[in-house]
Amino acid sequence: MKHFFLCLLLLPLFALSQSRSSKNYDICIYGATSGGVIAAYTAAVQGKKVILIATGTHVGGLSSGGLGYTDIGNKYVVTGLALDFYRKIGEHYGKLEQWIFEPHVAENIFLGYLKNKNITVIYNRSLVSVKKNNNAITSIALLKTYSNTVATMNVNAKVFIDCSYEGDLMAKAGVSYFVGREANSKYGETYNGVQLRDKHQFADGIDPYKIPGDPKSGLLWGISSDTLKPNGTGDSRVQTYNVRVCLTNDPANKITITRPIDYDSTRYELYLRMIQNKRPTDLPMYISTMPNRKTDINNNGGFSTDMIGVNYQYPDGNEATRRKIIEMYKNYTQGLFYFLGHDPRVPENIRQLMLQWGYPKDEYTYNDHWTPQIYVREARRMIGAYVMTQANCEAKTTVNDGIGMAAYTMDSHNAERIVVNGMVKNEGDVQIGGFGPYPVSYRAITPKQNECTNLLVPVCLSASHIAYGSIRMEPVFMVLSQSAAQAAIYSIDHKTAVQNVNVSAIKKVLLNNPLADGSTPDILIDDNDKTHVIIQGNWLPGKNGYGPTVLNSDTTDASAKSVKYSPEVKKAGRYGVYIYSSSDNKKPFQINVFDGKQDKKITIDPTTLQVEGQTSGEWIPLGKYTLPAGRSAWIKVSTIHPTDGIQADAVLFVPER
Repeated sequence: MKHFFLCLLLLPLFALSQSRSSKNYDICIYGATSGGVIAAYTAAVQGKKVILIATGTHVGGLSSGGLGYTDIGNKYVVTGLALDFYRKIGEHYGKLEQWIFEPHVAENIFLGYLKNKNITVIYNRSLVSVKKNNNAITSIALLKTYSNTVATMNVNAKVFIDCSYEGDLMAKAGVSYFVGREANSKYGETYNGVQLRDKHQFADGIDPYKIPGDPKSGLLWGISSDTLKPNGTGDSRVQTYNVRVCLTNDPANKITITRPIDYDSTRYELYLRMIQNKRPTDLPMYISTMPNRKTDINNNGGFSTDMIGVNYQYPDGNEATRRKIIEMYKNYTQGLFYFLGHDPRVPENIRQLMLQWGYPKDEYTYNDHWTPQIYVREARRMIGAYVMTQANCEAKTTVNDGIGMAAYTMDSHNAERIVVNGMVKNEGDVQIGGFGPYPVSYRAITPKQNECTNLLVPVCLSASHIAYGSIRMEPVFMVLSQSAAQAAIYSIDHKTAVQNVNVSAIKKVLLNNPLADGSTPDILIDDNDKTHVIIQGNWLPGKNGYGPTVLNSDTTDASAKSVKYSPEVKKAGRYGVYIYSSSDNKKPFQINVFDGKQDKKITIDPTTLQVEGQTSGEWIPLGKYTLPAGRSAWIKVSTIHPTDGIQADAVLFVPER
């Protein structure tokens, strides 16, 4: 048996290349997504022999693939190494945490995790087959991605974790899964299946035909001839994908957007129809600004970067099918940018706006400055030991084996573009929120025991289409992947099936050792912690804060009001102290920090706080303090004037490491 190491161009890691060989590992992780990297690091830092399989040359998935404007929902759900990732991003930009970032910054951090523990990473390898014995995977066979050669290597492991966006390992292991949208009747839901709604929709009256008013002339490009089914009807359609694009308007860093080879302006005719009755003042897309004059571009409106209806074959497609679809999205998106900047039928103000932007010279230098990661919003979804549904999102059903939390809106993008009453309409977009953080069941990342006993699936997890739309956020994938790795360790150490893992023991490890390296954990006290919080005066429970609740002072009551937080400091030392303040907090308030010896008074003006990204607020630093062990230290939030309307939310103590 021979093996050698190849230095992968522009990646500071070594990739192991083997010819028809086998290697033995404790844990094999398929899919170098953000979750895959976190799972690999979690297991490796605790002494397990780990291998991570990347289907391309890119690590970090969407988190380093252009989605730099993080979909959070509520920061409360981001824990462990997922939070550590955003702290490392923050360190790069000079803050405690940062949720908006450039792609190369994220990718370098993911590579740093892998390099730190010298984790074996196999690049450019795809799954060929899976061998099982007694419902357990014994080995997987890999070949070079996008090649027709025979398998180049086998990987043997005790436990496997599928962290891919597509669920290929899960599928080839014979685990049950679903593609598409269940009927509402399947799980007693109301937002699943076909949904014709008002968001990201065309206005009434937009003609779908090549010759307006003439159905015989045929439909414009991108419109399906299918007939609209009743709301709630199940089908195999998949919500649309797009590309989260990083562009720049910095002249020194900008590469001009040129005409793609297969450019076809008829793909964008619907945009011209859409703007005929209303002259646009902005580009048809979300342009979320990143540091250093860069963007994270996402779909917005009836016609945008979502290319609807071409991805149905992607989840179960072979490599050739997927490669074709990925190329279609790239060509469509680059063509859209060119169209908006150069087609004379586009209003002049829109053309000038588009021409400001170009591809960044310093991003994806190994891939012609274009992200290698398509936004696979949803592919296969496992039908596991427990299925998360709308009832879980809305807290109508709560699980007791949660190993991570989710909090995002039930979010589905459109799944088809059709003709309704002679007008073009999009169908499938759902955006329903208004609920707080909720637990994700451990059973939702495990297959049924009679299907596979040593596989965990934290990304293509067991959830209905509409529940998956809430769970499917990058921070949550990282949290669930760390939990999966911890469960894999338990399974190996106790020689038990993943379904028989002691979930309480896993949760305890995740709480007490969140960074997996034995370091001292943060101390977080939320306002609803009755053990560590003392409330004086009248405070009213509210939402839109950190975690499930926030306290609002009663402005009709003239008595003094305060909230006192007393941390349980297990290890004496130096701590950075922070208080969370949301954009709803408008009045100045007083903070008292007692470090066990001295009481420091601080006045906070929350109106000066700059809240960035999809979040309710930010952590305000209160300084660094040396705290003794025990409960002698405390923080108190008070109104300056008794009838001031202020908020009291969470406080945080971060140990120096």
